[in-house]
Amino acid sequence: MQEETKKIQYLTDFGLSRQEAVVYEKLLQYGKQTGYEIAKEAGISRSNAYTSLAALVEKGAAYLVEESAKRYIPIPVGEFCGNRIRRMEKEKDWLTENLTGNSQDEDGYITIEGSGNIRDKLTNLLMGTKERVYLSASAPCIATFSELLQKLTAEGRKVVLITDGPSEIAGARVYLTEAKGCQIGVIVDSRYVLSGEFGEGSMNTCLYSGRKNFVLLFKNALANEIELIKIQKGE
Repeated sequence: MQEETKKIQYLTDFGLSRQEAVVYEKLLQYGKQTGYEIAKEAGISRSNAYTSLAALVEKGAAYLVEESAKRYIPIPVGEFCGNRIRRMEKEKDWLTENLTGNSQDEDGYITIEGSGNIRDKLTNLLMGTKERVYLSASAPCIATFSELLQKLTAEGRKVVLITDGPSEIAGARVYLTEAKGCQIGVIVDSRYVLSGEFGEGSMNTCLYSGRKNFVLLFKNALANEIELIKIQKGE
């Protein structure tokens, strides 16, 4: 992802529309601006510029300065993002306590599509690991989650990696095998499985389930793969 595209995408993750993100980025770049100046810098109509600036003020990304002409100044990005995170943490706690439901995800097979959604699901699975995790994936894929995996080993959780390159995760048991490509397989606490394709150039589609028969099947497949690696290496 190009740097400019990444900036806009990340800002939309913090509640800004794409146009608001562009206007905010221009404010950060040029400082105090009028609506006319922002419209010129962003390449949008003056009415769209003022609409976006008003939204930025409402969302806590900019201040309105009343001078001879109305001007807008950006709130520093660290402050803006920090405020959003703190507010959303409080809202998350309230929703968790007050918005209950009957989740039946363990009883079915769920298709997860998109690299971001797969990354989020795997992150949550790793964060919720209580005893052990087996992860079969390419070395670059594992590196993406190295901080979480390292945290697990530091906390005494068992981490087993089946991968195609060296790993710097201290405390993890590593089995080296042939190139994994985009294939990924994860089993957490012998309860949850995530399996499919993940990474650049892949379909980014995975199957997630907590069904016992599927978990057992996947667990046996990983055990057989590990045994094959041991045999090939003469262990």
